Amino acid sequence: MTLTPARDAAARVPDPVPARFPSPGLLRRAACEFGLTALLLLAVVSGVRWLFAPDGYGGGGMAFALLGAGVGVLLGALMLSAPGRWSGGHLNPAVTVALWRLGVFPGREVVPYVVAQLGGSVAGTWAAGLVWGPVVARPPVSHAVVRPGPGWGEGAVVAAEAGVLAGSALLLAGLLSHPVGRRLLPYAVGLVTALVIAVLGPLSGGSANPARQFGPALLSGEAGRLWVYVAGPVLGAVAGAGLCRRAGVLGVPGVRIARPPVRPRQP
Repeated sequence: MTLTPARDAAARVPDPVPARFPSPGLLRRAACEFGLTALLLLAVVSGVRWLFAPDGYGGGGMAFALLGAGVGVLLGALMLSAPGRWSGGHLNPAVTVALWRLGVFPGREVVPYVVAQLGGSVAGTWAAGLVWGPVVARPPVSHAVVRPGPGWGEGAVVAAEAGVLAGSALLLAGLLSHPVGRRLLPYAVGLVTALVIAVLGPLSGGSANPARQFGPALLSGEAGRLWVYVAGPVLGAVAGAGLCRRAGVLGVPGVRIARPPVRPRQP
């Protein structure tokens, strides 16, 4: 659930004359998003395999907390890595949409980023199956597909997912509006992600990321609820960003940044 704009995004927004073909820089950033998301899903599926399979930890509430802690640390590390600094380390289509709606990410780069993130989700999930074998495809792992807990209907899951991303957009705007907040961003992302998985994992599923569910849902054959885990985060991202732009966050009406919060390394 990473929350940073792409390299030089602010300098290129708005972009009134879209390029006819993707630039080499955009292709490289999209490739970084693909690789980072693939690593994320490889780690998530591996974690689910060892925490929830019968020959592993065995599941339970503590397993969600352990998974959340591991994913939170990993996200922070991916954001601070060289590829993460180059692309901005979104790893989440809903975050990319939120940054676009906040006005700190070019609209013409949203689709390439989202396609790369979803492709990375499939690749990482598939790679985990190669690493760990048939146990990944069998219940209760089932390619780490997210499922709601008992009593959670589709409407409740959409509301929970939307609420998480709306809150994340507010957090994003607040941190981006202050230099210190930009430096703390990777650590804040990791903490929020860990809490979402630990608290909402046993309830709504705690995805908060369409890419987190996309690959597992396709490869497990459980795509029936995929729309829930796509629509909820995207709606929440749009709503949260709209609220930030209309009302302002921490006294800043409409977020505008002079440079990326995580400085990219030179290639």
